[in-house]
Amino acid sequence: MNLVVALLLAIESSCDETAVAIVRGSVGQATEVLASEISSQIPLHREHGGVVPELASRNHSLHLRGLVEKALADAGVAMGEIDAFAATTGPGLASSLLIGSTAAKGMACAARRPFLGINHLEGHLLSPFLDQTQVPPHTALIVSGGHTLLLDVEGPGRYQKLGSTRDDAAGEAYDKVGKMLGLPYPGGPEIEKVARGGNPRAYDFPRSMLHEPHLDFSFSGLKTAVLYTLQKEKGQLPLADLAASFQQAVIDILVQKTLRAAQQTGRRQIALSGGVSLNQALRQAFLVAGDRAGLEISVASPVFCTDNAAMIAFAALLRHLAGESSPLGGDIHPNLPLV
Repeated sequence: MNLVVALLLAIESSCDETAVAIVRGSVGQATEVLASEISSQIPLHREHGGVVPELASRNHSLHLRGLVEKALADAGVAMGEIDAFAATTGPGLASSLLIGSTAAKGMACAARRPFLGINHLEGHLLSPFLDQTQVPPHTALIVSGGHTLLLDVEGPGRYQKLGSTRDDAAGEAYDKVGKMLGLPYPGGPEIEKVARGGNPRAYDFPRSMLHEPHLDFSFSGLKTAVLYTLQKEKGQLPLADLAASFQQAVIDILVQKTLRAAQQTGRRQIALSGGVSLNQALRQAFLVAGDRAGLEISVASPVFCTDNAAMIAFAALLRHLAGESSPLGGDIHPNLPLV
């Protein structure tokens, strides 16, 4: 098997996005994304106010084959040319993970090629460096609907947990507050839109654990503060001001905790990834804070912030080029930790 230049096909189906990507790369060279296909299920789940697992898995099954065929066509490669296959094996919804991992294993078995099971969080973690030749040492913040995680990264596969949320993830808090405000699901993008016309200092919401010596997060108190404010005012509030004040509290917590982590570890680079990292106010706050502190800020490209298969393919490619693979008999892990 030629490990100098490799073509890899990956599937991401951990939640409600069905995604397939094909990448090409070699040791020391920038990875090339030849195809990245995503079928979003947001419209299907919006009427339920959140993801319905059975509906998600059913639609993965409906769309996966077509996405694989389109990815191969767009990349201009045949199935027989793929050197390895990969899929997300956790964390995520069990019924959704099974669809993608089973399909990738089947293709790997039929083609007699290696299979790699990839941690969804590692995909996010490495996504800011997808178009680069290497992953440098840095402090990483993964911030999404299900996770808020601070890590010290020495290199691919060498991670140390610095802090995580003790209750709600930041993205989860966005969704729950969005529901309180009567905004459509998912709440994160909707709150960001509304917040653009508001005063971020109108309400002094709590910044939980901001001055604690540890690097863990908590957003449940902030969510509760928004609820109590709504109840006190009986809903007669400037929606834009409320959204902007909530968003500013989240941003202050994330930025200050992450900069403190970089200071403690001595890292000079911070990488931001995950669906919430699409938030433009958050990105700008990190860039400004990084500039003041003399730190380099790397943020995943917008197309690779939300769930996608290119990030899974990149993580798998690095492992494949290092000679690693996963057993075909391996199971999915819905609660799989990164470290």
